[in-house]
Amino acid sequence: MADNKIVGRKEEQKILQSRLNTPEAELIALYGRRRVGKTYLIRTYYKEFIAFEFTGAQQASYKSQLENFRLALQSATKSNMPLANPATWLEAFSMLTTYMLNLPADKPAVFFFDEFPWIETPRSGFLKVFDHWWNTQASRLSHVKVVICGSAASWMIDKILNDKGGLHNRVTQTIRLMPFNLGETEAYLQSRGVVLEKYGLLQLYMAMGGIPHYLRNINAGESPAQIIDRLFFTKDGLLKNEFKNLYAALFTNAEQHEQVIRILAIKPGGLTRNEIIKACGFTTGGSTSNILNELQESGFITAYIPFQKNKNESIYKLSDEYSLFYLKFVEHSRDAGAGAWLRQYSTSAYTIWSGSAFETVCLKHELQIRRALGIEGVLTNACTWRHKAGKGKHGAQIDLLLDRQDHCINICEMKFSNALFVIEKKYAQELDRKIEVFRGETKTRSNLFLTMVTTYGTKVNEHYLGRVQAEVKMEDLFG
Repeated sequence: MADNKIVGRKEEQKILQSRLNTPEAELIALYGRRRVGKTYLIRTYYKEFIAFEFTGAQQASYKSQLENFRLALQSATKSNMPLANPATWLEAFSMLTTYMLNLPADKPAVFFFDEFPWIETPRSGFLKVFDHWWNTQASRLSHVKVVICGSAASWMIDKILNDKGGLHNRVTQTIRLMPFNLGETEAYLQSRGVVLEKYGLLQLYMAMGGIPHYLRNINAGESPAQIIDRLFFTKDGLLKNEFKNLYAALFTNAEQHEQVIRILAIKPGGLTRNEIIKACGFTTGGSTSNILNELQESGFITAYIPFQKNKNESIYKLSDEYSLFYLKFVEHSRDAGAGAWLRQYSTSAYTIWSGSAFETVCLKHELQIRRALGIEGVLTNACTWRHKAGKGKHGAQIDLLLDRQDHCINICEMKFSNALFVIEKKYAQELDRKIEVFRGETKTRSNLFLTMVTTYGTKVNEHYLGRVQAEVKMEDLFG
């Protein structure tokens, strides 16, 4: 029952449909970063089955939340008689149970609690009452499907997914909603009448990522530069001040989360957990692990296990395009208004950023790269690798290795360019040295295939021949 109003989200739609069809009650927990499209997905896909919808209000009082709950229940019952204001959550859920028990059992009934973390005000007891309601009432009705949704990743993980109390192991399905990939971004914009060449779409994606709410503010007929100018650099641009609210709306003690993001923004090669602790001045306790896990779960950073290493030696990289662009060009920018972004094109800052941003996009589209190489069906471990220079020894870093079960390794070099990328003599020597160091330090016996991942391809010259074994182009990333 895929909804043609929903772009992408194919796997999520399959999950939602399968849970709708089960012969037992379901408790579905959906979470993801702010403005990624969680509410739209549930409202649109479950439109004909939603029996009750209640949205928590950020920083609202206990009394206000109860009043909003009454209004939501009033709307659901379609009663002309006003409902009494519940004095407690216990009373509120008693009213909800009465309504629920009178619904027909031959059709799924979806109870949708949006912005779930915001409902739990201090000393309100909401979560305990919700636990009790689910365990004693809703879970007994096979046609009832309860969806709880929230942007506050730390709260959803700690209080719901890892809860040791009433909801422990009660959640029947978890969905983490991630931003659109390039192909979904193109389809979404086309559905809104915005048609751009892939190079322009790539530039936009490198600046704002695949966040639906950001993308819906793109107007047809504007160039990528005009779009970025308007959204990032004008006085009332949507994304000019988004960073100030982004992390605060998602995390408790968001200052530390922001600190990690800022450190990783200036370290495109990534940092280990210990390096992050040192750079941020954190303690070595579990709080750092919680911060990194919460940022990962929300899609802001990604952990990569280095080649021949274990999880404890993971390298964390910033994977949120918007944050990288904002910190690089917007936060301290004195240049604003029409043309502000066009004036950045010839700067070295733009060159450095575009290279890092393109790498970030490529890492997110590792599946599309494997598909373009014809190895989608081969068991493959995507990893990174770095070797620090020592006395008389060269250092080397490889941001994407595709370590394949067929004893081959694709060493991916990701290069952003507005034309055919040209391998010059100096760069060819760097490539040779990098592969030599990699083979010497890892002692690998796998076949090594130098793979160029570029926008428009790589020019075939004397430095290409005999050196490059495979290529992936920008258009492949949209597949």
